Amino acid sequence: MKLISYKKDGRATFGAVVNDGVIDLGKALADKYPDLKGLLESDAVSEAQGALKDRLPDYALAEVELLPVIPNPGKIWCAGLNYGEHVRETGREVTEKPVYFLRFADSQVAHGQPILRPLESERLDFEGEIAVIIGKQGRRIAEASAWDHVAGYACYNDGSIRDWQLHTSQWGPGKNFFRTGAFGPWMVTADEIPPDSTLTVVTRLNGEEVQRATTAMLIHSIPRLIAYASTVAPLCAGDVIVTGTPGGVGAKRNPPLWMKEGDVVEVEVERVGVLRNPVRNEIS
Repeated sequence: MKLISYKKDGRATFGAVVNDGVIDLGKALADKYPDLKGLLESDAVSEAQGALKDRLPDYALAEVELLPVIPNPGKIWCAGLNYGEHVRETGREVTEKPVYFLRFADSQVAHGQPILRPLESERLDFEGEIAVIIGKQGRRIAEASAWDHVAGYACYNDGSIRDWQLHTSQWGPGKNFFRTGAFGPWMVTADEIPPDSTLTVVTRLNGEEVQRATTAMLIHSIPRLIAYASTVAPLCAGDVIVTGTPGGVGAKRNPPLWMKEGDVVEVEVERVGVLRNPVRNEIS
């Protein structure tokens, strides 16, 4: 099942994508759940699946305004340096523990919305990644049971302002400029993708492939990422873990390849879909 958050006629809600249509689950479930995060918190994905039976789409997908898959996550944990090729191109070393930083929700946009190059920098870089959405709360989750806490998967672009990222040893500023990352277009529920499936992630800039890797190449696996983050603080339904980017980022090319006004960037995750965003200059 493909679940989305979206707006229609000014109303924020959530739904399921069926072919090229959208079934309004906020309406179908009689407003029992305020949003997609609320559905996950109530462990009601199976109820949502039941609500689809014999239902025709309420809208065409093109008629709705998509929002980031989870517009209001409590936490966005982003893994860095989690593919060997990317570690090598940065001149760093593989770490025993996951490298993590945090993103803010308003640093993200939805599928189809413009990623903004800020006034302060021209060094806007792409990072295609796989996002894991948590569906079941847990603290100190064991790796062996980590898959039980996964609600689904989405495409993610961890857009980065490289010079601001490298101002200090802390990456936060360069990872949190307003509307520089993207999350979408939908969440594919975990029942569609068995645990330990090998998924391919590909990034394209203006149709040219710039990154490619599979989850078999992750240094720290998805269960390990879940276990580590949940040791720090409880993982809650709607939290997001972004699993790391492959090699090939623009900053490490010669010459560097920065995203600019008019570009189109795509992140494709096997069995999930394609996240596509134009790039625009921010207007003061």
